Amino acid sequence: MSKKKPLSQGQLRRMRANHEKRLNRDSGEKNTPELQDSSLGAEQSGTVISRFGQHADIETEDGQIVRCNIRRTINSLVTGDKVVVRLAIESQANSGIAGIVEAVHPRRSSLTRPDLYDGVKIIASNIDQILIVSSVLPSFTTQIIDRYLVAAEDTDIPPIIILNKIDLLNPDEAQAIDEALQRYKDIGYPVYKVSSKLGEGIDTIKDLLKDKVSVFAGQSGVGKSSIINALLPDADLLVGDVSDNSGLGQHTTTTAKLLHLPSGGDLIDSPGVREFALWHLPAQRVGWCFIEFRDFLGGCKFRDCKHGDDPGCALKTAVDEGKISEDRFNNYHRIIASLDEQRHARHFRAATDE
Repeated sequence: MSKKKPLSQGQLRRMRANHEKRLNRDSGEKNTPELQDSSLGAEQSGTVISRFGQHADIETEDGQIVRCNIRRTINSLVTGDKVVVRLAIESQANSGIAGIVEAVHPRRSSLTRPDLYDGVKIIASNIDQILIVSSVLPSFTTQIIDRYLVAAEDTDIPPIIILNKIDLLNPDEAQAIDEALQRYKDIGYPVYKVSSKLGEGIDTIKDLLKDKVSVFAGQSGVGKSSIINALLPDADLLVGDVSDNSGLGQHTTTTAKLLHLPSGGDLIDSPGVREFALWHLPAQRVGWCFIEFRDFLGGCKFRDCKHGDDPGCALKTAVDEGKISEDRFNNYHRIIASLDEQRHARHFRAATDE
């Protein structure tokens, strides 16, 4: 079967233009007049709690949350950004707008996801750690964990693995899962086990989150919301369905929001984290994101080695010598095999949207 022909640059440009027209037509936003400089107070620091089109909710240093316009000179503003804001001396009548975001500080980290129209898109910033949640139900699978680890490594944000619903394990299952999790510990990933139902391990998670900005990732049904509700009882979070193709939670139509945890630390709840697609990554980058592969990458006999049955493959030799786990090596190949299929599906969707 022949491969589907990729879209031309002209087709992609037309799709982006049509996409923007639809957004502008459907947004329903009314243009809000800019606040005049004479009506604004002094510059002060703030944090983006959430972004809504041309507006953003900003938390000032004294804990006040205000909705602000965004200067047109600001090209990118996302939840978690540290900003300079000027508040109105008096709120704009009937608009609810109480200030203007003047500038954005450099980000220390950026959480990204691939976007069909805009390429790689930043969805949140200044995140310290990603907590990857797995569980006994719907089923424990290292393939899903490895997909999220690749996404985390690609963003250069440290991941932590959380196994939930341990109260449902029988002794035989517990031993098999412990052996699988030990492989992650052996290559340096922190691993914790919790039961959100019984509250077991929740205090440990609270300690992990203190003084950090964190996000939770994991497929639907693993208990992310249950853990978050144990940490933040007033949270009202939507969870997407599981994708048949990737096994990952799908995107839901909510915006990223920064939440303060009573026990300390902040949590960014974002629909983009639930998806964490990988179709934009080249195979070489996926291999680099398997951290134990890095010592062997570049050591193959042939530069175009596919790390399968190729003669002189350094990765395959490392697997045979027990330096790379066979399970992780197989999951790498499963991810690589899925990338073209996902790209073709998105090209098809793009073409039908035109």
